[in-house]
Amino acid sequence: MFWQKDIETIDRKELEKLQLKRLQNTISRASKNIPFYKDIFAKSDIKPKDITSLRDIEKLPFTKTEDLRANYPFGMLAVPKEKVVRLHTSSGTTGKPKAIFFSKKDVNQAAELIARCLIMTGVKKDDVLQNMMTYGLFTGALVMHYGAEKVGVLVIPAGPGNTKKQISLMQDFKTTTLHITPSYALYLSSVMSNEGLNPSDFSLRRAYLGSEPYSEETRKKIESFFNIDVYNSYGLSEMNGPGVAFECTEKNGMHLWEDNFIMEIINPETGKTLPDGEKGELVLTTLCREAMPIIRYRTRDITMIIPEKCRCGRTHRRISRIIGRSDDMFIVKGVNIFPQQIERVLMGIKAVAQNYQIVLESYDRMIVRVEISRELFDGRVEHLVNLKNEIVEKLRAEVLVRPDVELLEPGTLPVTEGKAVRVIDKRTL
Repeated sequence: MFWQKDIETIDRKELEKLQLKRLQNTISRASKNIPFYKDIFAKSDIKPKDITSLRDIEKLPFTKTEDLRANYPFGMLAVPKEKVVRLHTSSGTTGKPKAIFFSKKDVNQAAELIARCLIMTGVKKDDVLQNMMTYGLFTGALVMHYGAEKVGVLVIPAGPGNTKKQISLMQDFKTTTLHITPSYALYLSSVMSNEGLNPSDFSLRRAYLGSEPYSEETRKKIESFFNIDVYNSYGLSEMNGPGVAFECTEKNGMHLWEDNFIMEIINPETGKTLPDGEKGELVLTTLCREAMPIIRYRTRDITMIIPEKCRCGRTHRRISRIIGRSDDMFIVKGVNIFPQQIERVLMGIKAVAQNYQIVLESYDRMIVRVEISRELFDGRVEHLVNLKNEIVEKLRAEVLVRPDVELLEPGTLPVTEGKAVRVIDKRTL
């Protein structure tokens, strides 16, 4: 199924022509209307006319998170404020927030991309989408909401939390589709299990997981409990929110909508562009953004481009699931570790429950606190010892560091309704 078959299956050469035309227009508008870009292009001795091929984008400087914060609140606007109809911001937990502006055209375009994604995964007008993402300044909920309404499905703007109410809504209105964070999906499954509810008695068919990186093992765990298809989605506020890239029914990488974005993979240390198939940091350039075009934005998300054609027939290239963020990586005993490596091991062990936490006590000591199935607390110490040893050895094999492991009863660790806080770094406290 296609929402816009002509553009979703466009010939690659025609797509690249369209990209170049839109890139040239974006650079021209940015250099004329945004002082930040006018200044950095001048310092780099770059003029819009110098961009004559897609490869020429490598001549342009990167845009970083710090640049958006430094130009807060209105410094990155390319249109008069009168043309802006919506504002989203980042949380601003590490300093000034990032202000992201949408024109009416931008709001519609973001919804169009979501519509492509939903149709691509089999959504129809008789579906019911329960949106459990946070509504407000965060882009995730509202952009998905508008896109789903464009398709014509019934949207329940539930937001996160109040889990028993969520379950009631799912039952009463026969929800078929969830938009939810991976951590909250795991928590929802534990609540339903404790309540003795059978997912087969519900009408669920699929779930869209986003907002935080998660492992393939977590996807399988959620799919197994709910007996549904779980689709990986990717987006970020700076690029309109969700709908930047999405899995099709093949579930083998996420199609990134290249008529709206130019993607590059770079070495995060050197900034050098890497070839398809090599892991690195994703860099994105908007091609259709009216209010706030952004050029060569360093996302800090680690992934790779999958060059092979997809069996679904779409010609837009895919990226792998997000492996982690370059700024999420931590070092223990001189070894680089991503939280998703630990999650992948834990979620692949049947006795492990839904929640875990990584505590960095020092640069030589890492504690993994993990909840396990209640049945394991049966009074037989050898069961706990054997499980603990299994977890320790599998983690050591994965991350090359031997962690301390603490086994906990379900419900011991705090549950977050938004993005899960998996790493507690006491070294910086």
